[in-house]
Amino acid sequence: MIITIDGSVATGKSTVAKNVAHALGFIFFDTGAMYRSLTYALMKHDVPLNDPEKLQKFLDGFEFDMKVRKGEKKYFVDGEDVTDVIRDEEVTSKVSEVAAIPQVREKLVSIQRELALGVNAVFEGRDMGTVVFPDADLKIFLTGRPEVRAERRMKELKEKFPEASDKLTFEKVLEEINRRDHYDSTRETSPLKQADDAHIIDTSDLSPEEVVYRVLECKDRQKRKT
Repeated sequence: MIITIDGSVATGKSTVAKNVAHALGFIFFDTGAMYRSLTYALMKHDVPLNDPEKLQKFLDGFEFDMKVRKGEKKYFVDGEDVTDVIRDEEVTSKVSEVAAIPQVREKLVSIQRELALGVNAVFEGRDMGTVVFPDADLKIFLTGRPEVRAERRMKELKEKFPEASDKLTFEKVLEEINRRDHYDSTRETSPLKQADDAHIIDTSDLSPEEVVYRVLECKDRQKRKT
């Protein structure tokens, strides 16, 4: 069984998807971490995004791996643990641009579909239910008010990068949230949008536990229909 959980930045996708997978005994795949890992690698090696040949050569040799260490997922690029660095502000500001490149999406979508073969899994991202797994058994789309999501994102960044917290302002984070929303929803390749058969959940006034409960309710209702 494949469950997809899509939505905008800071709607709680990763936390909800991880907890839904845990509750069901499914495998959890954070596809956003894959795009962030690739973005980090492209930045590290100064690969020009506007040079299709050089970009394709890099993609052909791109090595990405996921491992579980002490119960936590760790992400590796060419053997380097990038779990924390892919969440920093510099990577965050570039990931939407990288993810919009057709060559990039083709490469990572193929990896995602291979990972889904023969497993029960929850895939979290932005186009899981529309592009990657259009025939998924259950599709969830998370939304939330920009102001609430900006508060969540600011808290996350301060916890992960306390040394840079004095540079963060609510206005700056909200501006980045709105920029990402606009870019993700209007990009030409695999724009962020809800699938026609997706269940929509507004997470603004819900705790992560409440969102998980609603996802499981959607699963039970869908199961009764089939």
